[in-house]
Amino acid sequence: MNKSDISIEDVPLNKFHQLMTVRAGGGWILDGYILSIIGVAIVQFSDYLRLDSFWQGLVAASAMLGTFCSGFLGGWLTDKLGRRRLFFVGPILFIVGSVGTFWVESGVSLFVLRFLVGMGVGLEYPVAGSLLTEFLPQKNRGPRLAGLTILWFVGAALSYIVGNFILAHGGADGWRLVLASSAVLGVLLFLLRLGTPESPRWLVSKGRLDEAGRIIKQVYGPSFSLANMPAETSEKKVSLGNLLTSGYGTRMLFVIVFWTAAVVPMFAVYSFAPVVLQALNLKGDWAAYGSVLITMLFVVGCIVATRLIDTMGRRPLIIHSFLWSSLALLGLGAFSHSAEALVLLMFGAYALFIGGAQVLELVYPNELFPTEIRAFAVGVGSSMTRVGSAIGTWLVPMSLASFGIGNTMYVAAAVSFIGLIVSVWLAPETRGMSLEQASSLKR
Repeated sequence: MNKSDISIEDVPLNKFHQLMTVRAGGGWILDGYILSIIGVAIVQFSDYLRLDSFWQGLVAASAMLGTFCSGFLGGWLTDKLGRRRLFFVGPILFIVGSVGTFWVESGVSLFVLRFLVGMGVGLEYPVAGSLLTEFLPQKNRGPRLAGLTILWFVGAALSYIVGNFILAHGGADGWRLVLASSAVLGVLLFLLRLGTPESPRWLVSKGRLDEAGRIIKQVYGPSFSLANMPAETSEKKVSLGNLLTSGYGTRMLFVIVFWTAAVVPMFAVYSFAPVVLQALNLKGDWAAYGSVLITMLFVVGCIVATRLIDTMGRRPLIIHSFLWSSLALLGLGAFSHSAEALVLLMFGAYALFIGGAQVLELVYPNELFPTEIRAFAVGVGSSMTRVGSAIGTWLVPMSLASFGIGNTMYVAAAVSFIGLIVSVWLAPETRGMSLEQASSLKR
């Protein structure tokens, strides 16, 4: 077959695809690190800043509130201004916000800086996700996007390893170094992304055909051109204003609900992991290193789910993920005062089984919407999920104090069951489809 007849959806992975995966994936490592590092230092900075349970929850939720605000704006700007321009804003916000936390002296200042960092996180989902999606070939898209979630948990695990090391050797102000440590990763990510080209799909959607053609030749080879790019069908010219009233409204509902149900229990665990584990009778090293162990099990669960995403299919994977993780959370509620080994077993089961829903958080939103609104839809999805995550995270310390660990785990199980119900009702199957087919309303 002549290369002029090959769609860019069918080309094999090349060095650019590998580099692009690293450039986007670095953002997810940093996201996991930043959103989890708060849980490592929360006991120390709460004592120093004299924060009550209200302010502990508010500070822990501040990054997610920032994500909520920037997701809407970032997604809209990404579709309007392009993917590449916004690709560097997130790392800059990570650096500025992280460095600033070294000098905080109040809960208010820490809240503001963590909010700023959260805005950077909110940009990563629509910007990096869309940019990577629009370059990847069809057969590699699902596993590669799912792999970003694995990197999120790698970053989370790294935060607990690095954070506990700094606390052990950093003295009384070690918590300041813990919170500021993410600035180092921010600098590395900014440098790594230098030289990233714009998405040719976005350029074509804006009528900038010559630029798109040059980038296609640069990425895929001199024998490729715009003729190798699949055409968007006319039904996909959906404006941002009628997103929710078009056929994409149902897809948006599915994305928001399942994504929220997947992340609310997880963020609550990560933001207060040592506190939650202590409430589950895991003390001392059990609580500190149990957090690392559970995080690694999240990674294992995501790796297994990534392997299954194209063999098992998207729909069966998400349904089974929510079913078994919900039962594990119910077990945590029922056996919340049992022996340490049983508690860790239940927590580990939840970490393993929720991997299916976690990896699909980036696959479904990027597959189900056309180029013109992809980043906006992903931004809306990530923003709305952070509302629930922020509220849930803010309420965790108060729930633990007022209702106990068992009832708190029952609430987490109920949230997960909602994800199961909406997945059975609305989850589509996009396995084996091109990006154009998956985002079409006529399938």
